[in-house]
Amino acid sequence: MKSFLKKIKVRLQIAVLHIFSINSFASSLYYILFSTAFRREHLAVIKGRLKYYKENNIEKNAYYLLRRNIHRLEKGLIMKNRRSSFALEYIEETVDAYVKVTTCKSSNEISEKNLKWYTDVLFKYFMVVDLLNEKINEQKEIFEKHQWKDESIGDSIPYKRDFSLLNVAYNDFLMLNKLRRSVRWYDNKKVPRELLDMALVAASQSPSACNRQPFEFRIYDDDNLVQQVANITWGTQGFSQNFTTIIVVVGKLEAYFDERDRHVIYIDASLASMTFMLALETLGLSSCPINWPDVAKFENQIQKIIGLEKNERPVMLISCGYPDKEALVPFSEKKDLFEIRSYNKIK
Repeated sequence: MKSFLKKIKVRLQIAVLHIFSINSFASSLYYILFSTAFRREHLAVIKGRLKYYKENNIEKNAYYLLRRNIHRLEKGLIMKNRRSSFALEYIEETVDAYVKVTTCKSSNEISEKNLKWYTDVLFKYFMVVDLLNEKINEQKEIFEKHQWKDESIGDSIPYKRDFSLLNVAYNDFLMLNKLRRSVRWYDNKKVPRELLDMALVAASQSPSACNRQPFEFRIYDDDNLVQQVANITWGTQGFSQNFTTIIVVVGKLEAYFDERDRHVIYIDASLASMTFMLALETLGLSSCPINWPDVAKFENQIQKIIGLEKNERPVMLISCGYPDKEALVPFSEKKDLFEIRSYNKIK
């Protein structure tokens, strides 16, 4: 009887989904009437947009806008057959953001290497563009008036890579990826924070859309906090008791002014997380990425425990530590090449 009822339920679900999948309006109506699954995301996106605009216009701390626009300038600087005047549509807001960031109260929270990057790119931009353009010349004067002072200038700009520095062979890199597996059993030994920081330095080099890096790695190594965080979700049942360190990868939706970019927190944070986990392996540590399901009670628990803002979203958890070398790991056979690759596929 149970099996029969389950089949009836599935058939009903298929029928309902078929009706509401006719178009986007009908599907939106479905989520208004029958499901609350996306409500937290809706709130987070709106809260993120609100914080973005408040920081830019009220709190005068246009951090994410500046990072995005400086990277846009870099992309203009590397163009072949570069135009004599470019970025006219956003140079004014870029310089305005630069002034806000370099003069705001929280500017001491921004690293000097980033202040140098902002300054060097703008300095280079004004060196190569046509200063006969009235708007560009006006913005140059504002920039020079508020220019962050540093003993050196000019080297945090687009450059030619030195390929002779690369000495990692493909087979070595492939072996590293094969060696890395999701490890769930660790030795009862504390992970030195210096090693975690080293892995994060490597992770920070991961690509990010417009170099905004809209994520944060919140690391917990206090035994009580580790267990509180680790036991929120289903994915750690049966082995969380041996965690010595757990990390919450948090996406920050305040980096975006528009809903179109709401998924970038997951993309960028995941790119950085993969680099982080590979770096851990080179330091004698192992890790396990733990899926974070969008479940209301889990979201409420983690928000309360670690103090997430409404615009901040958990992307995943990562446990890490010194691996128990006697413990087993899943074989986890991966898909074959032909299953994940296609060339010029159009249908």
